[in-house]
Amino acid sequence: MVSSNDVSRLFLQAVLSRGMLSEKLAMTLWAKCIDAVKGADESLDIPHNGSKASWEAFSAKINDSLDPLDLHFGGQQDETTGRRMWAIVNKKGDDIAQMATDYSAQEIAYFKAIVEQIMLARHEAYSISSFAALREVNNLKSNMSKTQAEVVLGSFVAKGWLLKSSRARYSLSTRTLLELSKYLKETYSGELIECTLCMEILTRGIACFTPNCKTRMHRHCFKNYRRNPKTTGCPSCKIEWPQDYNVEGPLLPVGEDAVKDGQDEGGRRPRRKSTVEGSDEEDAEDDDEEEEEPSQPASTKKKGRTANATQDDDDDDDEEEEEEEEEQYAPKRRGRG
Repeated sequence: MVSSNDVSRLFLQAVLSRGMLSEKLAMTLWAKCIDAVKGADESLDIPHNGSKASWEAFSAKINDSLDPLDLHFGGQQDETTGRRMWAIVNKKGDDIAQMATDYSAQEIAYFKAIVEQIMLARHEAYSISSFAALREVNNLKSNMSKTQAEVVLGSFVAKGWLLKSSRARYSLSTRTLLELSKYLKETYSGELIECTLCMEILTRGIACFTPNCKTRMHRHCFKNYRRNPKTTGCPSCKIEWPQDYNVEGPLLPVGEDAVKDGQDEGGRRPRRKSTVEGSDEEDAEDDDEEEEEPSQPASTKKKGRTANATQDDDDDDDEEEEEEEEEQYAPKRRGRG
């Protein structure tokens, strides 16, 4: 017998078949599900006005039905487009359970190792190079060859777990930020940063240039923030900001634009013992590797932005200086490194 609950059932089937979908598509599917159920029984009274409030009420009803299964229907803004994306995620944070049906234990361990290096990246770059990603195969002490690792990396990108940029750098996708939000928050609470405005996880955006200022924003949040003519500066330290984050000025990049090609190849931050099995001596060797790197001086304000004066920059040749303009504005982060 047809009932109003069939709307939720149809909707869940549609969401599960797609994995992740935009809020606009999700609301369209919701309306289509209502039409389908009403078509089977015109006497049913199923309220729907397409408002934000009704959508939130429907989402809450969906989550009431998913809660006993430790699942959750949640949304996350895409850091690049600003569109809100929705998916059904696992609420258990003790493991990356969502990947278990697609990948072996060895491949999941490899993914975890890549996520760790992304989260531990210097300069708030939240990305790693292809070279660094392949290097994790050796650190895992697995029997996976680098050729196999390249195939697995391609699969991570194809299935939406990682993003690969034109610079061949890997970063976390919207799917990963949404589906593994609890895992990331519990495992990398010290490294994870949130947008000052929307309070969601931030791995690409802009940062205030004032030393020790904690303001970080997604680019779409920055645009919305500056639409108000009264908001001319940082919401935390109140220093004046440029109108556009793309112009040369004090606003600093968060994400892969915060690091030059090759800048993160000289070493890495100490890895966590919980991710890769190894002895205390091996962890100590990683620490020694870090101490041998050229140290960076404290950030100073220069021409309206923080200057990055690393030894590596002094050794850059002319070819590296001709790279993309935004790559030259990769300052040292406050309190990181």
